[in-house]
Amino acid sequence: MTHRPLPPGRRVGDWEVTAPIGAGGWATVYAGRRAGRGEDTADDVALKILPTEGLAPRQARKVAETARREVELARRARHPRLIPLLDSFVLSEPDHPFLDGAIVLVMERAERSLRDALRGGGPTETEAGRIVAEICEGLAHLHATGWVHGDLKPDNILLMADGSVRLSDFGLATELTGDRGTHGYAPPMGTFDYLPPERWKAPLGEHGVTVRPSADIWALGIIIHQVFASGTSPFPGATPVSRAASTQEYAEGRAPLRMDGAVPPFWRALAADCLAPTHSARAAHTAESLLARIDARQDVPPERAGPGTPPPAGRRRLRIGAAVGAVAVCGVVAAGWSYAVRDAGSGPPADSGGNGRIRVFNVEEACQDRKDRNAECSLGLAIDPQRPYTIDNVVPTRVWHGDVLAVDCQLPHGVPIVDEAGTWSAQWYRVRLPNGSAQPTAWLPAVRTKDRPGIPGCPRPTPAR
Repeated sequence: MTHRPLPPGRRVGDWEVTAPIGAGGWATVYAGRRAGRGEDTADDVALKILPTEGLAPRQARKVAETARREVELARRARHPRLIPLLDSFVLSEPDHPFLDGAIVLVMERAERSLRDALRGGGPTETEAGRIVAEICEGLAHLHATGWVHGDLKPDNILLMADGSVRLSDFGLATELTGDRGTHGYAPPMGTFDYLPPERWKAPLGEHGVTVRPSADIWALGIIIHQVFASGTSPFPGATPVSRAASTQEYAEGRAPLRMDGAVPPFWRALAADCLAPTHSARAAHTAESLLARIDARQDVPPERAGPGTPPPAGRRRLRIGAAVGAVAVCGVVAAGWSYAVRDAGSGPPADSGGNGRIRVFNVEEACQDRKDRNAECSLGLAIDPQRPYTIDNVVPTRVWHGDVLAVDCQLPHGVPIVDEAGTWSAQWYRVRLPNGSAQPTAWLPAVRTKDRPGIPGCPRPTPAR
Protein backbone atom coordinates (compact mmCIF):
# COMPACT_ATOMS: atom_id res chain seq x y z
CA MET A 1 0.00 0.00 0.00
CA THR A 2 1.48 3.38 -1.04
CA HIS A 3 1.25 6.26 1.44
CA ARG A 4 1.17 9.84 0.24
CA PRO A 5 3.40 11.89 2.55
CA LEU A 6 1.87 14.81 4.41
CA PRO A 7 3.88 18.06 4.37
CA PRO A 8 5.04 19.78 7.56
CA GLY A 9 2.37 22.14 8.82
CA ARG A 10 -0.50 19.98 7.54
CA ARG A 11 -3.29 19.97 10.12
CA VAL A 12 -4.82 16.64 11.14
CA GLY A 13 -7.71 17.18 13.52
CA ASP A 14 -6.38 19.24 16.44
CA TRP A 15 -2.81 18.29 15.57
CA GLU A 16 -0.17 19.53 13.15
CA VAL A 17 2.37 17.42 11.26
CA THR A 18 6.00 18.46 11.79
CA ALA A 19 7.99 15.68 10.07
CA PRO A 20 7.69 12.07 8.84
CA ILE A 21 8.97 9.30 11.15
CA GLY A 22 8.32 6.11 9.20
CA ALA A 23 5.83 3.94 7.33
CA GLY A 24 4.65 0.35 7.64
CA GLY A 25 2.25 -1.92 5.82
CA TRP A 26 -0.92 -0.12 6.89
CA ALA A 27 0.16 3.09 8.58
CA THR A 28 2.39 6.13 8.28
CA VAL A 29 3.76 7.76 11.44
CA TYR A 30 4.54 11.46 11.69
CA ALA A 31 5.99 13.68 14.37
CA GLY A 32 3.43 16.27 15.36
CA ARG A 33 2.28 18.76 17.93
CA ARG A 34 -0.97 20.36 18.97
CA ALA A 35 -2.00 22.93 16.35
CA GLY A 36 -1.30 26.53 17.30
CA ARG A 37 1.46 25.74 19.81
CA GLY A 38 4.29 26.97 17.58
CA GLU A 39 7.66 25.48 18.49
CA ASP A 40 6.51 24.13 21.85
CA THR A 41 8.37 20.82 21.89
CA ALA A 42 6.79 19.85 25.22
CA ASP A 43 3.67 19.02 23.23
CA ASP A 44 5.43 16.73 20.73
CA VAL A 45 3.48 13.62 19.77
CA ALA A 46 3.53 10.82 17.21
CA LEU A 47 0.62 10.74 14.75
CA LYS A 48 -0.13 7.26 13.43
CA ILE A 49 -2.34 7.59 10.35
CA LEU A 50 -4.12 4.54 8.90
CA PRO A 51 -5.75 5.46 5.56
CA THR A 52 -8.69 3.44 4.28
CA GLU A 53 -9.07 5.10 0.86
CA GLY A 54 -8.76 2.67 -2.04
CA LEU A 55 -8.94 -0.43 0.15
CA ALA A 56 -11.20 -3.37 -0.52
CA PRO A 57 -13.88 -3.81 2.17
CA ARG A 58 -11.98 -6.71 3.73
CA GLN A 59 -8.77 -4.69 3.90
CA ALA A 60 -10.60 -1.71 5.37
CA ARG A 61 -12.02 -3.97 8.08
CA LYS A 62 -8.50 -5.16 8.88
CA VAL A 63 -7.30 -1.58 9.31
CA ALA A 64 -10.28 -0.74 11.49
CA GLU A 65 -9.70 -3.86 13.62
CA THR A 66 -6.02 -2.97 14.04
CA ALA A 67 -6.96 0.49 15.30
CA ARG A 68 -9.71 -0.92 17.53
CA ARG A 69 -7.25 -3.25 19.26
CA GLU A 70 -4.81 -0.42 19.92
CA VAL A 71 -7.54 1.81 21.35
CA GLU A 72 -9.06 -0.98 23.45
CA LEU A 73 -5.72 -2.05 24.90
CA ALA A 74 -4.78 1.56 25.67
CA ARG A 75 -8.11 2.04 27.45
CA ARG A 76 -7.92 -1.10 29.56
CA ALA A 77 -4.20 -1.75 30.15
CA ARG A 78 -2.55 1.62 30.69
CA HIS A 79 0.85 1.40 32.38
CA PRO A 80 4.09 3.44 32.47
CA ARG A 81 5.84 0.81 30.32
CA LEU A 82 3.22 0.99 27.54
CA ILE A 83 3.18 3.91 25.13
CA PRO A 84 0.08 5.96 26.05
CA LEU A 85 -2.64 6.75 23.53
CA LEU A 86 -3.52 10.44 23.86
CA ASP A 87 -6.27 10.72 21.27
CA SER A 88 -7.96 8.80 18.45
CA PHE A 89 -10.38 9.94 15.75
CA VAL A 90 -11.50 9.40 12.15
CA LEU A 91 -10.83 12.15 9.63
CA SER A 92 -13.62 13.57 7.53
CA GLU A 93 -12.01 15.30 4.55
CA PRO A 94 -14.12 14.72 1.43
CA ASP A 95 -11.93 17.13 -0.53
CA HIS A 96 -8.89 14.96 0.16
CA PRO A 97 -9.85 11.34 -0.67
CA PHE A 98 -6.56 9.95 0.64
CA LEU A 99 -7.32 11.29 4.14
CA ASP A 100 -11.10 10.94 4.13
CA GLY A 101 -12.00 8.12 6.51
CA ALA A 102 -8.40 7.72 7.74
CA ILE A 103 -8.00 6.62 11.36
CA VAL A 104 -5.58 8.70 13.44
CA LEU A 105 -3.97 7.52 16.68
CA VAL A 106 -2.11 10.16 18.69
CA MET A 107 0.61 8.81 20.97
CA GLU A 108 3.41 10.02 23.18
CA ARG A 109 6.49 10.57 21.06
CA ALA A 110 9.63 8.56 21.76
CA GLU A 111 13.25 9.48 21.18
CA ARG A 112 13.97 6.36 19.09
CA SER A 113 13.27 2.64 18.89
CA LEU A 114 15.40 -0.14 20.35
CA ARG A 115 16.12 -1.13 16.74
CA ASP A 116 17.65 2.31 16.16
CA ALA A 117 19.74 1.92 19.32
CA LEU A 118 21.04 -1.47 18.19
CA ARG A 119 22.06 -0.06 14.83
CA GLY A 120 24.18 2.45 16.72
CA GLY A 121 26.27 -0.30 18.33
CA GLY A 122 23.96 -1.26 21.16
CA PRO A 123 23.80 -0.26 24.84
CA THR A 124 26.31 -1.02 27.58
CA GLU A 125 25.79 -4.20 29.60
CA THR A 126 24.27 -2.29 32.53
CA GLU A 127 21.98 -0.32 30.23
CA ALA A 128 21.03 -3.48 28.33
CA GLY A 129 20.03 -5.17 31.59
CA ARG A 130 17.84 -2.23 32.56
CA ILE A 131 16.16 -2.25 29.13
CA VAL A 132 15.39 -5.98 29.38
CA ALA A 133 13.98 -5.52 32.90
CA GLU A 134 11.71 -2.71 31.75
CA ILE A 135 10.51 -4.78 28.78
CA CYS A 136 9.62 -7.51 31.31
CA GLU A 137 7.69 -4.96 33.37
CA GLY A 138 5.57 -3.99 30.39
CA LEU A 139 5.00 -7.61 29.37
CA ALA A 140 4.12 -8.68 32.92
CA HIS A 141 1.44 -5.99 33.04
CA LEU A 142 0.09 -6.86 29.59
CA HIS A 143 -0.21 -10.53 30.45
CA ALA A 144 -1.71 -9.82 33.88
CA THR A 145 -4.44 -7.73 32.28
CA GLY A 146 -5.25 -10.43 29.74
CA TRP A 147 -3.36 -9.41 26.60
CA VAL A 148 -0.58 -10.85 24.43
CA HIS A 149 1.46 -8.29 22.47
CA GLY A 150 1.78 -10.58 19.46
CA ASP A 151 4.45 -8.57 17.63
CA LEU A 152 7.17 -7.89 20.18
CA LYS A 153 10.39 -6.83 18.43
CA PRO A 154 12.99 -4.04 18.72
CA ASP A 155 11.02 -1.86 16.28
CA ASN A 156 8.07 -1.87 18.69
CA ILE A 157 10.13 -1.18 21.82
CA LEU A 158 10.56 2.56 22.16
CA LEU A 159 13.13 4.49 24.17
CA MET A 160 12.06 7.83 25.59
CA ALA A 161 14.27 10.89 26.02
CA ASP A 162 15.31 9.69 29.50
CA GLY A 163 16.13 6.21 28.16
CA SER A 164 13.10 4.51 29.73
CA VAL A 165 11.26 1.81 27.80
CA ARG A 166 7.75 1.84 26.34
CA LEU A 167 6.17 -1.07 24.49
CA SER A 168 4.23 0.07 21.44
CA ASP A 169 2.33 -0.98 18.30
CA PHE A 170 -0.52 -3.13 19.58
CA GLY A 171 -2.20 -3.70 16.24
CA LEU A 172 -1.66 -7.47 16.55
CA ALA A 173 -2.37 -7.63 20.28
CA THR A 174 -4.62 -10.53 21.27
CA GLU A 175 -7.01 -10.63 24.20
CA LEU A 176 -6.92 -13.83 26.22
CA THR A 177 -10.43 -15.24 26.02
CA GLY A 178 -9.89 -19.00 26.19
CA ASP A 179 -10.42 -21.34 29.11
CA ARG A 180 -9.29 -19.47 32.26
CA GLY A 181 -7.73 -16.79 30.08
CA THR A 182 -4.87 -19.01 28.90
CA HIS A 183 -5.05 -18.22 25.19
CA GLY A 184 -6.69 -16.14 22.50
CA TYR A 185 -7.01 -16.18 18.73
CA ALA A 186 -5.38 -13.93 16.15
CA PRO A 187 -4.92 -13.69 12.37
CA PRO A 188 -1.90 -15.70 11.10
CA MET A 189 0.33 -12.62 11.07
CA GLY A 190 3.56 -11.57 12.74
CA THR A 191 7.26 -10.96 12.11
CA PHE A 192 9.15 -14.11 11.03
CA ASP A 193 12.21 -13.49 13.21
CA TYR A 194 10.14 -13.36 16.42
CA LEU A 195 7.50 -16.06 15.89
CA PRO A 196 7.77 -19.09 18.22
CA PRO A 197 8.29 -22.51 16.60
CA GLU A 198 4.73 -23.69 17.28
CA ARG A 199 3.24 -20.84 15.23
CA TRP A 200 4.67 -22.31 12.01
CA LYS A 201 2.53 -25.43 12.41
CA ALA A 202 -0.47 -23.94 14.22
CA PRO A 203 -3.79 -24.96 12.65
CA LEU A 204 -5.87 -22.10 11.28
CA GLY A 205 -9.42 -22.25 12.62
CA GLU A 206 -12.39 -20.01 12.06
CA HIS A 207 -11.14 -17.64 14.78
CA GLY A 208 -7.52 -17.61 13.59
CA VAL A 209 -4.48 -19.25 15.20
CA THR A 210 -4.06 -19.89 18.92
CA VAL A 211 -1.89 -17.30 20.67
CA ARG A 212 -0.52 -17.57 24.23
CA PRO A 213 1.67 -15.33 26.44
CA SER A 214 4.55 -17.77 25.83
CA ALA A 215 4.75 -16.36 22.27
CA ASP A 216 5.84 -13.02 23.74
CA ILE A 217 8.35 -14.84 25.96
CA TRP A 218 9.93 -16.44 22.87
CA ALA A 219 10.22 -13.02 21.22
CA LEU A 220 11.74 -11.68 24.45
CA GLY A 221 14.43 -14.38 24.26
CA ILE A 222 15.40 -13.24 20.76
CA ILE A 223 15.46 -9.63 21.94
CA ILE A 224 17.65 -10.41 24.98
CA HIS A 225 20.20 -12.00 22.65
CA GLN A 226 20.03 -9.05 20.25
CA VAL A 227 20.43 -6.45 22.99
CA PHE A 228 23.70 -8.00 24.19
CA ALA A 229 24.96 -9.17 20.77
CA SER A 230 24.64 -5.93 18.78
CA GLY A 231 21.38 -6.91 17.12
CA THR A 232 22.25 -10.40 15.88
CA SER A 233 19.77 -13.26 16.14
CA PRO A 234 20.65 -16.53 17.92
CA PHE A 235 19.40 -18.36 14.83
CA PRO A 236 21.73 -18.14 11.79
CA GLY A 237 20.61 -17.16 8.33
CA ALA A 238 20.91 -14.33 5.85
CA THR A 239 17.15 -13.77 5.51
CA PRO A 240 14.10 -14.01 7.81
CA VAL A 241 13.02 -17.18 5.98
CA SER A 242 16.39 -18.89 6.46
CA ARG A 243 16.47 -17.86 10.12
CA ALA A 244 12.98 -19.33 10.50
CA ALA A 245 14.32 -22.60 9.05
CA SER A 246 17.12 -22.54 11.64
CA THR A 247 14.51 -22.00 14.34
CA GLN A 248 12.64 -25.11 13.22
CA GLU A 249 15.83 -27.19 13.17
CA TYR A 250 16.46 -26.17 16.79
CA ALA A 251 12.85 -26.77 17.86
CA GLU A 252 12.90 -30.26 16.33
CA GLY A 253 16.14 -31.16 18.11
CA ARG A 254 18.27 -31.24 14.95
CA ALA A 255 20.46 -28.29 15.97
CA PRO A 256 21.59 -26.85 19.34
CA LEU A 257 20.85 -23.35 20.55
CA ARG A 258 23.98 -21.34 19.78
CA MET A 259 24.36 -17.94 21.37
CA ASP A 260 26.90 -15.22 20.73
CA GLY A 261 29.79 -15.12 23.21
CA ALA A 262 29.00 -11.47 23.87
CA VAL A 263 25.88 -12.46 25.83
CA PRO A 264 26.87 -12.60 29.56
CA PRO A 265 26.17 -15.88 31.42
CA PHE A 266 23.18 -14.64 33.46
CA TRP A 267 21.44 -13.20 30.41
CA ARG A 268 22.40 -16.24 28.33
CA ALA A 269 20.55 -18.48 30.81
CA LEU A 270 17.57 -16.13 30.85
CA ALA A 271 17.39 -16.08 27.05
CA ALA A 272 17.73 -19.87 26.88
CA ASP A 273 14.70 -20.29 29.17
CA CYS A 274 12.72 -17.86 27.01
CA LEU A 275 13.74 -19.87 23.95
CA ALA A 276 12.57 -23.25 25.26
CA PRO A 277 11.47 -25.02 22.05
CA THR A 278 7.87 -25.79 23.03
CA HIS A 279 5.05 -23.77 24.53
CA SER A 280 4.74 -26.17 27.49
CA ALA A 281 8.44 -25.88 28.34
CA ARG A 282 8.31 -22.10 27.98
CA ALA A 283 5.11 -21.56 29.95
CA ALA A 284 6.91 -21.82 33.31
CA HIS A 285 8.95 -18.72 32.46
CA THR A 286 6.50 -15.84 32.77
CA ALA A 287 7.43 -12.20 32.40
CA GLU A 288 6.83 -11.75 36.12
CA SER A 289 9.12 -14.66 37.07
CA LEU A 290 11.83 -13.45 34.69
CA LEU A 291 11.61 -9.99 36.24
CA ALA A 292 11.90 -11.52 39.72
CA ARG A 293 15.09 -13.29 38.65
CA ILE A 294 16.53 -10.02 37.36
CA ASP A 295 15.60 -8.22 40.58
CA ALA A 296 17.05 -10.99 42.73
CA ARG A 297 20.36 -10.76 40.86
CA GLN A 298 20.84 -7.07 41.56
CA ASP A 299 18.53 -6.36 44.47
CA VAL A 300 18.98 -3.99 47.39
CA PRO A 301 18.87 -5.76 50.79
CA PRO A 302 15.56 -4.97 52.61
CA GLU A 303 17.33 -3.42 55.60
CA ARG A 304 18.86 -0.82 53.30
CA ALA A 305 15.92 -0.31 50.94
CA GLY A 306 14.31 2.70 52.59
CA PRO A 307 11.82 4.97 50.79
CA GLY A 308 14.61 7.05 49.29
CA THR A 309 16.79 4.15 48.15
CA PRO A 310 17.29 4.10 44.37
CA PRO A 311 16.09 0.90 42.67
CA PRO A 312 18.75 -1.55 41.38
CA ALA A 313 20.92 -0.57 38.42
CA GLY A 314 19.25 2.82 38.20
CA ARG A 315 15.93 1.20 37.25
CA ARG A 316 12.65 2.31 38.80
CA ARG A 317 10.79 -0.84 39.80
CA LEU A 318 7.26 -0.73 38.46
CA ARG A 319 4.87 -2.84 40.46
CA ILE A 320 1.73 -0.97 39.56
CA GLY A 321 0.19 -3.93 37.76
CA ALA A 322 -3.45 -4.39 36.88
CA ALA A 323 -4.76 -2.90 40.10
CA VAL A 324 -3.10 0.50 39.97
CA GLY A 325 -3.83 2.12 36.62
CA ALA A 326 -7.32 3.56 36.85
CA VAL A 327 -8.23 2.42 33.36
CA ALA A 328 -6.66 -1.00 33.84
CA VAL A 329 -8.96 -1.68 36.77
CA CYS A 330 -12.18 -0.24 35.42
CA GLY A 331 -12.92 -3.41 33.47
CA VAL A 332 -13.44 -5.34 36.71
CA VAL A 333 -15.42 -2.70 38.60
CA ALA A 334 -18.95 -4.06 38.86
CA ALA A 335 -21.90 -4.41 41.19
CA GLY A 336 -20.61 -5.11 44.68
CA TRP A 337 -17.64 -2.75 44.56
CA SER A 338 -18.00 -0.16 47.31
CA TYR A 339 -16.76 3.38 47.77
CA ALA A 340 -14.39 4.46 50.54
CA VAL A 341 -15.57 8.05 51.09
CA ARG A 342 -18.57 9.65 49.40
CA ASP A 343 -17.67 13.22 50.27
CA ALA A 344 -14.06 14.13 49.56
CA GLY A 345 -14.18 16.92 52.11
CA SER A 346 -15.95 15.06 54.89
CA GLY A 347 -12.90 13.25 56.30
CA PRO A 348 -12.84 9.76 57.75
CA PRO A 349 -15.69 8.38 59.85
CA ALA A 350 -15.76 9.80 63.37
CA ASP A 351 -15.47 6.33 64.90
CA SER A 352 -12.59 5.23 62.71
CA GLY A 353 -10.07 5.36 65.52
CA GLY A 354 -7.31 6.41 63.12
CA ASN A 355 -4.28 8.38 64.33
CA GLY A 356 -4.20 10.63 61.29
CA ARG A 357 -5.78 11.50 57.99
CA ILE A 358 -4.49 11.43 54.44
CA ARG A 359 -6.02 12.70 51.24
CA VAL A 360 -5.86 10.46 48.15
CA PHE A 361 -3.97 11.92 45.19
CA ASN A 362 -4.37 10.77 41.56
CA VAL A 363 -1.56 12.05 39.36
CA GLU A 364 -3.84 11.86 36.28
CA GLU A 365 -4.93 15.48 35.78
CA ALA A 366 -8.06 14.44 33.89
CA CYS A 367 -9.24 12.61 37.03
CA GLN A 368 -8.50 15.42 39.46
CA ASP A 369 -11.37 17.63 38.32
CA ARG A 370 -14.01 14.90 38.04
CA LYS A 371 -16.71 14.76 40.70
CA ASP A 372 -18.72 11.84 39.26
CA ARG A 373 -16.60 9.04 40.77
CA ASN A 374 -16.07 7.61 37.32
CA ALA A 375 -14.78 4.03 37.42
CA GLU A 376 -11.90 4.86 35.08
CA CYS A 377 -10.53 7.27 37.69
CA SER A 378 -10.80 4.93 40.66
CA LEU A 379 -7.73 3.64 42.49
CA GLY A 380 -7.10 0.34 44.25
CA LEU A 381 -6.14 -0.41 47.85
CA ALA A 382 -3.92 -3.43 48.48
CA ILE A 383 -4.63 -6.41 50.72
CA ASP A 384 -0.92 -7.09 51.33
CA PRO A 385 1.76 -4.39 50.73
CA GLN A 386 4.46 -7.06 50.45
CA ARG A 387 2.93 -8.83 47.44
CA PRO A 388 2.85 -7.59 43.81
CA TYR A 389 0.21 -4.88 43.42
CA THR A 390 -2.00 -6.78 40.97
CA ILE A 391 -5.71 -7.41 40.54
CA ASP A 392 -5.75 -10.37 42.95
CA ASN A 393 -4.22 -8.21 45.68
CA VAL A 394 -6.82 -5.43 46.00
CA VAL A 395 -9.85 -5.01 48.23
CA PRO A 396 -13.34 -4.37 46.77
CA THR A 397 -13.42 -0.83 48.20
CA ARG A 398 -12.34 1.83 45.68
CA VAL A 399 -10.98 5.35 46.29
CA TRP A 400 -10.84 8.51 44.17
CA HIS A 401 -8.77 11.69 44.05
CA GLY A 402 -9.56 13.89 47.04
CA ASP A 403 -10.99 11.14 49.27
CA VAL A 404 -9.88 11.47 52.90
CA LEU A 405 -8.93 8.29 54.74
CA ALA A 406 -8.14 7.52 58.37
CA VAL A 407 -4.61 6.14 58.70
CA ASP A 408 -3.15 4.45 61.76
CA CYS A 409 0.42 3.41 60.81
CA GLN A 410 2.97 3.25 58.00
CA LEU A 411 5.16 0.50 56.52
CA PRO A 412 8.45 1.84 55.04
CA HIS A 413 9.59 -1.30 53.21
CA GLY A 414 6.72 -2.72 51.18
CA VAL A 415 6.67 -3.53 47.47
CA PRO A 416 8.19 -0.55 45.61
CA ILE A 417 5.61 1.37 43.52
CA VAL A 418 6.03 3.92 40.74
CA ASP A 419 3.07 6.06 39.73
CA GLU A 420 2.24 7.23 36.20
CA ALA A 421 4.49 10.31 36.60
CA GLY A 422 7.53 8.25 37.69
CA THR A 423 7.39 9.03 41.45
CA TRP A 424 8.89 6.09 43.36
CA SER A 425 8.37 4.85 46.92
CA ALA A 426 8.33 1.62 48.92
CA GLN A 427 6.29 3.22 51.72
CA TRP A 428 2.67 2.20 52.42
CA TYR A 429 -0.08 3.46 54.76
CA ARG A 430 -2.56 1.22 56.52
CA VAL A 431 -5.92 2.96 56.17
CA ARG A 432 -9.27 2.33 57.82
CA LEU A 433 -12.26 1.50 55.63
CA PRO A 434 -15.85 2.61 56.28
CA ASN A 435 -18.20 0.48 58.32
CA GLY A 436 -19.77 -2.17 56.12
CA SER A 437 -16.66 -2.72 53.99
CA ALA A 438 -15.56 -6.29 53.33
CA GLN A 439 -12.59 -5.81 55.69
CA PRO A 440 -11.70 -3.08 58.22
CA THR A 441 -8.33 -1.99 56.77
CA ALA A 442 -6.34 -1.91 53.54
CA TRP A 443 -3.05 -0.44 52.26
CA LEU A 444 -2.54 2.75 50.24
CA PRO A 445 0.86 3.25 48.50
CA ALA A 446 2.56 6.50 49.48
CA VAL A 447 2.72 7.56 45.83
CA ARG A 448 -1.10 7.89 45.98
CA THR A 449 -1.03 10.72 48.52
CA LYS A 450 0.97 13.91 49.00
CA ASP A 451 0.41 13.86 52.76
CA ARG A 452 3.11 12.60 55.13
CA PRO A 453 1.44 12.33 58.55
CA GLY A 454 3.57 11.80 61.66
CA ILE A 455 2.36 8.32 62.56
CA PRO A 456 4.07 5.25 64.03
CA GLY A 457 5.38 2.32 62.03
CA CYS A 458 3.18 -0.74 61.55
CA PRO A 459 4.11 -4.16 62.86
CA ARG A 460 5.45 -6.12 59.92
CA PRO A 461 2.29 -7.67 58.42
CA THR A 462 1.84 -11.41 58.13
CA PRO A 463 1.62 -12.22 54.38
CA ALA A 464 -1.97 -12.82 53.26
CA ARG A 465 -2.78 -16.36 52.21
